[in-house]
Amino acid sequence: MPIDPKLPYDENNIFAKILRGELPCQKVYEDEHALAFNDIRPQAPVHVLVIPKGAYVSWDDFTAKASDAEIANFMRAVGNVTRQLELDGPGYRLMVNMGGAGHQEVPHLHVHIFGGRQFFQMIAD
Repeated sequence: MPIDPKLPYDENNIFAKILRGELPCQKVYEDEHALAFNDIRPQAPVHVLVIPKGAYVSWDDFTAKASDAEIANFMRAVGNVTRQLELDGPGYRLMVNMGGAGHQEVPHLHVHIFGGRQFFQMIAD
């Protein structure tokens, strides 16, 4: 069910529970600002989610409220994961869903990393 990214952060969302250790995950990477783990419903041979450790509902919320250090370190975490998974050679796709029109289903910012297969152009040039 798509979420409204303008609502306050929900401390009971699934990613908040993972960050608190209340729910398990298959961890791929972790640092001070981010956690990456395998998606439980993968859409590609490699499908990893990267989430900030801060309480941010969406990309808009994150870029408006996070510190410069949080933003920079989160971006580096995404890059670290792609290199750790050796996706930097063959290539990969990043996706961030935001709000109802973007089909965001969890009210915590997350970046999807897809790899391990060929991805086709979705929008004509």
